[in-house]
Amino acid sequence: MFGKNKFSSSIEYMIVGLGNPDKKYENTRHNAGWLAIDRIAEKYGCKVNRIKFKSFVGECNIGGKRVLLMKPTTYMNNSGQAVVEAMNFYKLPPENIIVIFDDISLDVGKMRIRSKGSDGGQKGMKSIIYLSGKDTFPRIKIGIGAKPNPGWDLADWVLSRFGSDELKTLDGVLDNAAEAVQYIVDGKTDRAMNLFN
Repeated sequence: MFGKNKFSSSIEYMIVGLGNPDKKYENTRHNAGWLAIDRIAEKYGCKVNRIKFKSFVGECNIGGKRVLLMKPTTYMNNSGQAVVEAMNFYKLPPENIIVIFDDISLDVGKMRIRSKGSDGGQKGMKSIIYLSGKDTFPRIKIGIGAKPNPGWDLADWVLSRFGSDELKTLDGVLDNAAEAVQYIVDGKTDRAMNLFN
């Protein structure tokens, strides 16, 4: 009798936005995942301001489910440390962990939802897949645009800031991401893909 109540009040889903801590990374392309978490928190009326699992975390109710919003502070390349720690703590399968991150193969203003797959060269996702041994995490990829010319160093590009026009374009994508997570949490990933891909 006790057990059921205990578990029904526990976290059922995690939504993880990948990024880097420190002021200097605010509004950089690589922090698109953090920007999405901020928008989701705003939309569903919760705060992501506690420190747990090497992350900023906050609890939300999305579509009647208890959801943990997470912004790992491990730096991008070690995101898996935070995600796997929380995943093990709540005993969640990868299918219940939605990861949001930046994608250079998509233009700013584009978003792509996938139910599983490879890391696509994104080092935060690579860390999560490597440390969990699974690749069945639903993910929302937010376009940050390709390097403006081949001579640019990739690290310099992803750590550059969005321009003001790009931020306006990104605004709609962040709203879409906040809407998409509700479909995914509700078990309607296909519907989210049809609507937003």
